Amino acid sequence: MTSGRTFLITGGNTGIGQATAIALGRDGGRVFIACRSAAAGAAAVERIKAESGSAEVWLLPLDLASLDSVRACAAAFLDSGEPLHVLVNNAGVGGVRGLTADGFELHFGVNHLGHFALTQLLLPRLSSSGPDARIVNVSSEVHYSAPGIDFTAVRRRTASFTGMREYAVSKLCNVLFTQELARRHSDVNAYALHPGVVASDIWRRVPRLARPLITRRMLTVEQGAVTSVYCATAPEVAQDNGLYYDKSAARQASNVATPELAGLLWKHSADWTGAC
Repeated sequence: MTSGRTFLITGGNTGIGQATAIALGRDGGRVFIACRSAAAGAAAVERIKAESGSAEVWLLPLDLASLDSVRACAAAFLDSGEPLHVLVNNAGVGGVRGLTADGFELHFGVNHLGHFALTQLLLPRLSSSGPDARIVNVSSEVHYSAPGIDFTAVRRRTASFTGMREYAVSKLCNVLFTQELARRHSDVNAYALHPGVVASDIWRRVPRLARPLITRRMLTVEQGAVTSVYCATAPEVAQDNGLYYDKSAARQASNVATPELAGLLWKHSADWTGAC
């Protein structure tokens, strides 16, 4: 269920996102990749075209750390007049410290809030492009380690030295967002997933000497893209909604991922983004 369908992939210029774009393009999908760097994005478009054999690959500027940029990206896609069958919220940061342009903790702002805003803006196009429109949120098994969400802490600079505590919270947010999407929008199916522990560019800010030690036993980006492609295209999950996947199979999400917390996260996210 790929040929002739249109896919938008955040972070499609590198890592798992690029591998996902190549796989979808190879199977006949029309692919938009969204990323921050124009130069890196243009180079990625050419590589995706070359490796997929498809000429139907386009670039959209997107900085998920800026809600203004998110709005501009959504507007650019909507102005294209393209249908949107699948949105893959793939981009992310890990192991960093800081604030977004709008004053949110960096992991929360990029990994969750930017994608929340982008999804809200594109939902009408997804709904009108059905049947079988999908939203695929790339989460992580590290969400199991998050004890919950401190809604005060996500408005402050990263507190932990490694940023991994905040990264886990942001990945829990991906799962909660997926579940709440399923409750609120039955006409578009949402999926969260763990791609595996992948040696992708998400670890690019880890000190260079330590990076090989961290990534040497990890999966390749091609292996990491398998579950993303599965959730985006597999006919056997077309009736599923709000589930969490690992190794292309549904898996129980964290016990912390309750409807109450998902609803609270949605309310805060809508307030902070102006409901887009």
